[in-house]
Formats: sequence, structure tokens, C-alpha cells
Amino acid sequence: MNDKEKKILRYREENKAVKYGQTVFTGSSLMEMFPINKLLEEHNDSEIIYNRGIGGFVSRELLKVIDVCAIDLKPSKIFINIGTNDLSDSRIPISELMENYDKIISEIESRLPKTIIYLMAYYPVNYEAADENMKECLKIRNNEKIRTASTEVKKLAQKHGQRYIDINKNLMDEQGRLKAEYTIEGMHINEDGYRAIYDDIMSYVKETI
Repeated sequence: MNDKEKKILRYREENKAVKYGQTVFTGSSLMEMFPINKLLEEHNDSEIIYNRGIGGFVSRELLKVIDVCAIDLKPSKIFINIGTNDLSDSRIPISELMENYDKIISEIESRLPKTIIYLMAYYPVNYEAADENMKECLKIRNNEKIRTASTEVKKLAQKHGQRYIDINKNLMDEQGRLKAEYTIEGMHINEDGYRAIYDDIMSYVKETI
């Protein structure tokens, strides 16, 4: 059993004890690594947020287990950040990613018609600050491709009448790259980076619609 399968099993078990009507974060490693419960504690925040991100996931993998990673928790809000691993794979066109993303949204909507879905703009990367072993990947998953994909996510949100959110402003340097001090190896975000976007994401968690 690989790490992804172990996490799915663990989440399935943990979902039996959740409180319905809360907020769920779902997606790949950039969501899984969001230390949201630690930050909630730091801010003495009483919101309940369940993180169901799984590192390494591409969009088709999330689609297969969207019940475990979102629907089974019956949340009032779902925040999704999925697709950056698709963008890292030159064999996966953006159109295929968006087709899977569209199906993910439709599946949630059909099972949880009252739940609000927040589709997140993709975080930027920083090629110049990247570790040498990460640079080949970032030639494929570059900021231009990320911006193009985020534009397509925005169109998906409009098509479904859901929310598209971009909380990247505090992460970016003057050139639109992920700030060097906020990245682990050019792609993933460190704890201070997540701290920098905490207030912005929480404004959406707490908003009343």
C-alpha cells in the first residue's frame, strides 16, 4: 500500500467522527501542507477546518476519491487546489486537467447542492530560487503555464456559479514569482508562506453568502 492509499484509508476513518457543516480543504500537496489547524490555534480561531489534501495527487486521482476527500464530510464550504501535478506533467494538457476538474465540481454539486465551492488560483513558483533537482520540473510547470491554468479555473468557477479566489498577492515578489523566503525548493510553500495567506483565506472561510 502506498502513501496515497494509506492517507485515503486514514481519512475514511477520520471522516466517521467529523462535525458536518464545516469547511474542507482538498487537493494535492500544496493543500495537504497547509498547516491550517496550527494556524487556527495560533490565532485563537474557533473555526473547524478539515484538511483532506493528498500529496502527489493529479486531478483524475482526486476525482476518484472526492467522496473521501470532501463529500463524505458534508461541509458547507469546500476549498480546492488541485492540478499543479498535472501541470508538472508535459503529457497532460491543460484541457484534460480542466475536464477532470469540471467533473469534480459536478460530482460535489450533485451530492451537496448547497455547499459553496471555492476554486483557488494556483500558487506561483520560483525557478531562480529552486533546488537544482527541481529546475527541470519548473521548466514545465512555469508561472506562465500556471497563470493560463488559473484563468481556465476561473472560467470553470463562472460556468458552475461557484467562487474563484486568488490569495496569492502576499506570496509574490515584484516579478510575480513565489517569494524566495516562502519556498522550500522553488515549488512548495513553507510555513511562513502559509502564514502570509492565512488572513486572506480565512476571510473566505468566514464570509456569509
